[in-house]
Amino acid sequence: MILTGEQGGPYHAWEETTPYLKRMLEETGLFDVTVVIAPPKGGDFSTFRPEWNRYRVVVGNYDAPDERWPDELKASFESYVRNGGGFVSVHAADNAFPNWREYNLMIGIGGWRGRNEKSGPYWYVKDGKVVSDPGPGPAGSHGARLPFRIRNLVKDHPVTKGLPEEWMHVADELYAQLRGPGENMTMLSVAYSDPSNRGTGREEPILMAIQYGKGRVFHTTLGHDIAAMNCVGFITTFQRGTEWAATGRVTQKVPPDFPTATEARTRPEYNPPPGWVSPPGPRRPQPSKP
Repeated sequence: MILTGEQGGPYHAWEETTPYLKRMLEETGLFDVTVVIAPPKGGDFSTFRPEWNRYRVVVGNYDAPDERWPDELKASFESYVRNGGGFVSVHAADNAFPNWREYNLMIGIGGWRGRNEKSGPYWYVKDGKVVSDPGPGPAGSHGARLPFRIRNLVKDHPVTKGLPEEWMHVADELYAQLRGPGENMTMLSVAYSDPSNRGTGREEPILMAIQYGKGRVFHTTLGHDIAAMNCVGFITTFQRGTEWAATGRVTQKVPPDFPTATEARTRPEYNPPPGWVSPPGPRRPQPSKP
């Protein structure tokens, strides 16, 4: 299941990114994908009861405030993941539900929507070691969308095994200053947040694996828009991360066009359509498939 239907403000366009994510999963031949669209702000959630247990994994392309979901719906999702269901948090899904404790345990860390030191420590890497800083401060920042290099900290995890130690990603938001409980979280990959682009001067978490009860969670901060998703690095790690969250293993091989340490790589079939502009620019109707 891809869960979508809302994202905070005009900065993300779920109507555009969801078909890309669906196609990426389906092209592996491993997934039968259903898109579930939640009611919008002001919508009726009284009958919104996704059948979580029909699915091996739920992909969250969804960002909503705490009050959006009733307690019964939250409890049903907690039970699904805790009892072995997989979850994948894509980009701004880690902005959602800042005060829902169990959701933040699932994603490990998140940003924005009023998060601060009360949400948990600020997690980053310094001198090759993972740091959790409990000091005061807001959660969530990024500079302009520019290409950046990603470094894999963990090379033997099923998601990252076989990938080059470093690889270039296309222009995207490099999330920084994320905070949260970080329990049972493995930081798989990081990227340097350059102060010349309003960055922190630290290596910030990009890909994470979290254990929540019996459930596996893959968290990627990449994928601001369809242009950022058109990176073979994003496509590959999203496909592999979703398989791992669903099954605990990865059977997909690293593609020959995977980025190198100096070159990001894209695929023409995922090029944005002519005339497309990144959010929050004016939106135009998009085809149902990229």
